[in-house]
Amino acid sequence: MELISALFDFVLHVDKHLLEIIRDYGTWTYLVLFIIIFSETGFVVTPFLPGDSLIFVIGALGASGALNFKVALILLIIAAVGGNTLNYFIGRMIGDKLLGMKNTRLIKQEYLHKTQVFYKRHGGKAIILSRFLPIIRTFAPFVAGLGEMKFMKFCFFNMIGGMAWVLLFIFAGYFFGNIPAVKSNFTYVIFGIIFVSLLPTVIPYIRSKIK
Repeated sequence: MELISALFDFVLHVDKHLLEIIRDYGTWTYLVLFIIIFSETGFVVTPFLPGDSLIFVIGALGASGALNFKVALILLIIAAVGGNTLNYFIGRMIGDKLLGMKNTRLIKQEYLHKTQVFYKRHGGKAIILSRFLPIIRTFAPFVAGLGEMKFMKFCFFNMIGGMAWVLLFIFAGYFFGNIPAVKSNFTYVIFGIIFVSLLPTVIPYIRSKIK
């Protein structure tokens, strides 16, 4: 419970915690950020890590000079694309074994099922679209590898999706993150980002329950 509470606190106050990391670790902060984004997209067991909100805050701190914006931008794109690529190979090489494990707690079947439905509906474009959907973006490359999507085709969609995701949120943070009204209400902004990101997955679920 303490771990969940700490993670929840980090996500909601990511701006304050990131400033603390910069203060305590200096240049090593870039490695920490790289690992978080790489892990959030690279392992099916870490969909809970912050993605959208973290990149938004990084953009805001880059605009204020607390971080080197260009370095952060390049590292985040590499982390996003590289994480998805690793996840694809995990799905391709040991996906069947992971799913065959009885009572496994590593992969939530509910998340996997939703991602498979999403993937069947959108095909290769799901790799791009899933970037903007928390949880699903963590499972999409795994499902693509499991479904044996050709690697070059995956790379094409992965590059577009990874770059679009990082560029959208980092520039949103860069241009809007330091506006006084946004800066003084950052927790609500984070809530808003999370809420909007979840809408595309929550609405179909509610509709299915109503039917």
